Amino acid sequence: MCQVYRKLFNSGVALRRHSALFFAGMSDQAELLRGINVVSLSINTPGPVAASRLARLGATVTKVEPPTGDPLKLFARTWYDSLSSGQKITTLDLKDAAGRGQLDVLLANADLLLASYRPSALRRLGLDWETTHARFPKLCFAGIIGYPPPDEEKSGHDLTYLAETGLVTPPEIPSSLFVDLAGAERCVSEALALLVHFARTGETGCAFISLYECARALSAPVSAGLTNHEGVLGGGSPFYGIYQARDGWVAVAALEPHFAQRLMAELKLSKPEHAAFTRAFRERSADDWEKWAEEKDLPVVKIRQN
Repeated sequence: MCQVYRKLFNSGVALRRHSALFFAGMSDQAELLRGINVVSLSINTPGPVAASRLARLGATVTKVEPPTGDPLKLFARTWYDSLSSGQKITTLDLKDAAGRGQLDVLLANADLLLASYRPSALRRLGLDWETTHARFPKLCFAGIIGYPPPDEEKSGHDLTYLAETGLVTPPEIPSSLFVDLAGAERCVSEALALLVHFARTGETGCAFISLYECARALSAPVSAGLTNHEGVLGGGSPFYGIYQARDGWVAVAALEPHFAQRLMAELKLSKPEHAAFTRAFRERSADDWEKWAEEKDLPVVKIRQN
């Protein structure tokens, strides 16, 4: 029985108990990956978010930062501290022989390497999959890249991926790092799949997560006509939209027939028309509408702005 199999399924918590935790509302997530060692070479957003998720699931995570540190620490210190919680942070110069040697010690005891370098940078550091697998045959690898082959060396960031896939509405900048966060979740999924595959077969594997491909996945509802301007979830239906209240704004998502019928009845409307909804929601403040919706069990909330 291979090492990771023992760690995943026999390290004090049986598989059945793991399943029970999922169905009981994940009451003890920190047990799920107990005994799994992760080394993260990722800075900025998607890698650290993925590493944080793995740590919350119980993995032991060692984050290796370059001598210049993680830029996220400078730009968003509170978030950086939150994402780093429960991890060991160490500073290593991977271009230096001593730093590279210390990394090798970490990798020799790790189950998963998480990195967010371009393939060429990984090769220069001797951390490409072929080299790493030859030296550490029990190590799985999850790499976050921008574009899929053959464009894996092309530069990009969250904003450019969103822009290329039709998810930016000029002149507004997107309100969150949607691609980075989606990429982090996909990275966690791929990492877990690698670990489970190793547990079952004893075979390690490598997965590259393309942020551009994540952006394309996020744009699928637009391409399908679901969230474009005329789409049901893009403004085409009065039951799913944003309305101005007497003070503030509310978001309405009464899609299911029973919600739609109840909303019409409670608002005393005879026809589902945008104009009628617009007039109705102007009669109260956003706070009042939210309290009203809770009492009526309707999906209507006040829009909050940071």
